[in-house]
Amino acid sequence: MAGRFLKAFEPISRFIPEVKSPARRVRFAEKILWTAVALILYLVMSEVPLYGIGAGRGQDSLFYYRVIFASNKGSLMELGIGPIVTAGIILQLLAGSGFIQCDFSNPEDRALFTAASKVLSIIMTGVQASAYLISGLMGNLNPSQSIVIFLELLAAGLILMLLDEMLQKGWGIGSGISLFIVAGVAQRIMLDCFSTFPAPGSDPMRYQGVIAALIQAVATGRTLNDIFISPQNHPSLIGLASTISIFLFVIYAEGVRVELPMAHARYRGFRGRYPIKLLYVSNLPVIFASALFGNIFFVAQILWNSYNQDNSNPWLNLLGQFKREDARITPVGGLAYYVIAPRGFADVIENPVKSLIYACFLIIFCVVFSLTWLEVGGLDPKTVAGQLVDAGMQIPGFRRSARPIELILKRYIPTVTILGGLLVGALAAAADFLGAFGTGTGILLSVGIIYQYYQILMRERVTEMYPRLQRLLGG
Repeated sequence: MAGRFLKAFEPISRFIPEVKSPARRVRFAEKILWTAVALILYLVMSEVPLYGIGAGRGQDSLFYYRVIFASNKGSLMELGIGPIVTAGIILQLLAGSGFIQCDFSNPEDRALFTAASKVLSIIMTGVQASAYLISGLMGNLNPSQSIVIFLELLAAGLILMLLDEMLQKGWGIGSGISLFIVAGVAQRIMLDCFSTFPAPGSDPMRYQGVIAALIQAVATGRTLNDIFISPQNHPSLIGLASTISIFLFVIYAEGVRVELPMAHARYRGFRGRYPIKLLYVSNLPVIFASALFGNIFFVAQILWNSYNQDNSNPWLNLLGQFKREDARITPVGGLAYYVIAPRGFADVIENPVKSLIYACFLIIFCVVFSLTWLEVGGLDPKTVAGQLVDAGMQIPGFRRSARPIELILKRYIPTVTILGGLLVGALAAAADFLGAFGTGTGILLSVGIIYQYYQILMRERVTEMYPRLQRLLGG
């Protein structure tokens, strides 16, 4: 049964709007429609400027983390999915560490956990919106402007949460958070490839998009040196090549697995295999690690802007030191300095120690979150063994019991979980070092999400054509 912490959210959750689960089977075409509606609403909110500010297109100190949080500077999506992800991380860490009691196999506990996630998401939206306004990161605003902007961000966060809930409850496909991340990464990759805006600081002027810049260089007879490796860390041909390489490698890694032979206890002729993928917990660890880094950077910047602009407080300096450059706040020391990914190959050469520390942090936290999610997500050997036995499965040559299956799974799952965490952390860091488009984390998330969408779409099409397979596939 759920503990007091989760039950405390139950009365509050009754006042929060929710999307009802469909009382009928939603057809595939209708799911596509609602998924498209959610995506269009998100894209529209990403372009609608906040009252009195306007959507930002210039320098942005939070630029790197906007891909992860699916946010856009100065728009209704200023906070993006940041509050939702942060609330989820907090609850999952509390559940995984045993600070709160929650049995994820119990439907009542799962419902309370979901309700607590919604309440905490709204609270985090209010906290982050208030922090932006109070710290002055949005400029000098009068009280009426601040109130209006706060309400705008709160309403946008609530709409985003409901869109995510709508898709997850079966009206659409996948989850809203995944959909919005892919949309943000796709936008970034398209801009880095084809944008014809002038690249800031380029002399002579080159287009921002690397393919557009390549065509420009060929047409004008210019050298390709600043396009092959850009000294200003603009999109480069190395970045394009690394983006494609990471995409292909992650697709390959998604197919690497160990398959355990399984047999049905009641039907002797029925045999199958239980796959244990190399990326056993998928790409979740890298989004958790990046979200943690983003929140560290965000809090450090707010505290610096409010209390330590001269970098004189030794305690706050440990969290982060910054300086202003052309209306842009840049980290120069403290923890915030080391959780920012390099901007490309030139940045790695210029700051090798910082790049190495960042990579170590990212890999370590990816492994930690992989092991944490093993328990929180119900993917540990004991839970999986129980699920297989409940489904009537057993390993040939062993008696039908959860214990022998658990012992065999323990040979693989913990090792694969650690290796998967190491791999996604190393890939994300390598992609950042080479200046991959959409950031290393964004690429990893996008490939994993697209792969999941492919599987979901194939399953939806099969069950649409053969409805009786719905029960067999667990839908």
